[in-house]
Amino acid sequence: MDHMGTDRRDEPKTDFIYCGGAITEVLKFGTCQLQCENKVLFLIIPGNPGVVDFYRSFMQTLHSMFGYLHPVWAVSHAGHCVPPHSMDMVEDASLAADGDVFGLNGQIEHKLAFLKKSVPRESSLVLVGHSIGCFIILEMMKRDPDLKIVKAIMLFPTIERMAETPQGKVMTPVLCHMRYVLYLPVFLLSLLPDTLKASLIKVLFSAIQGLDHTVVQPTVALLSGDCAANAMYMGGQEMREVLKRDNMTIKNNLKKLVFYYGATDHWCPVEYYQDMKQDFPHGDVRLCEQGFRHAFVLDAGREVATMVFQWISGDLRT
Repeated sequence: MDHMGTDRRDEPKTDFIYCGGAITEVLKFGTCQLQCENKVLFLIIPGNPGVVDFYRSFMQTLHSMFGYLHPVWAVSHAGHCVPPHSMDMVEDASLAADGDVFGLNGQIEHKLAFLKKSVPRESSLVLVGHSIGCFIILEMMKRDPDLKIVKAIMLFPTIERMAETPQGKVMTPVLCHMRYVLYLPVFLLSLLPDTLKASLIKVLFSAIQGLDHTVVQPTVALLSGDCAANAMYMGGQEMREVLKRDNMTIKNNLKKLVFYYGATDHWCPVEYYQDMKQDFPHGDVRLCEQGFRHAFVLDAGREVATMVFQWISGDLRT
């Protein structure tokens, strides 16, 4: 993969748009016309925080492995990005507030609105969700069953009982009851120069062997203040609202779904994988054998992209 950074086809484009009244960042590898016949679009629905640049290496690898034939895009969660100087966090404060666009339900509607606004209806979709992005994809499938989804890849899916997980038990009181206490230190960190923030982040990540250094800059952006606050607000709603697995939507779309569970995932314990295998014995439900962490983008984005290519390459006409 060392050659990847030198191929001009790997140069992404970044767009900032308003969607649902809130600032949204779209990272695009391959921006060719989606109106082309039989065009397949890979769309990444991120975890939380929904900062698209965390997925840069994953997307670049996926794009190249499919021979640059299919565009690979990632859409941020509403408000999980730093607006350019010419734009504000919200375009229309009343629209953003009425739809609670920064909340979990608002983020689901935000993704459906993005598809309606930016992707031709006849486009075939490969949706790739990570963490809460998997929950969002299931809701998208339920709310708009006419979407032309070829495959939906669920990476480390948090689609049920989040507050009961080991990590959920720690984070629920923090996100639901102590969130405002965290705003002050985040605000103070946002005042630091970006170079100093980058140095602090590198120290924080120093224990991660094989760290993908492309994740440093998006982590700096996350400490902008508003971005982190929006992520925490969404996280609090996840703890309250991601409760029972949506078995009906899974059953109705089982042939399109691929689930990939972590073997040591504190957001989604192995028990959840075992329950899924028992309830859907004919589903494509996998358990990680590589030791990848829940936040795989930190050090294994390329490796996970390679696996996704192997899983679904036969389903696409290349």
